[in-house]
Amino acid sequence: MPMLQAGAQAPDFTLPNQNGELVSLSDLRGKRVLIYFYPKAMTPGCTTQACGLRDVQGELAAHNLVVLGISTDSPARLKKFELRDGLNFTLLADEDHAVADAFGVWGPKKFMGKEYDGLHRISFLLDEQGQITHVFNKFKTSDHHQVVLTHLAG
Repeated sequence: MPMLQAGAQAPDFTLPNQNGELVSLSDLRGKRVLIYFYPKAMTPGCTTQACGLRDVQGELAAHNLVVLGISTDSPARLKKFELRDGLNFTLLADEDHAVADAFGVWGPKKFMGKEYDGLHRISFLLDEQGQITHVFNKFKTSDHHQVVLTHLAG
């Protein structure tokens, strides 16, 4: 499935969070949402990206923005990630990558000469009605949070 672009309506979904509670995108209507897909909890790049977002949570909240981090990890692994790094936003478990498929961010990847299917590191900014207003696909894990804040400051 092709990756969703700005102007598209984000598909609604319900996934378990790091506490095993179900979270639905539709429940967040009225707030802006940053959905960021990342390959694997507790790996170096994903930790750098998550901690950057953690550290600017107050600034993001000032923009009426809720952060949802989505990976194919289990809720138990996400809980370990949250506790280990003091994360202060919602992590969601997309274990069968159905949501990643719906957003078009699951597909062929290359690492050290090997090809495999996996989750691409891409973020989607949604408006209060769930429409995608921006896609972030060119950033480093270390500056993802700043790229988002710069865009919000607009």
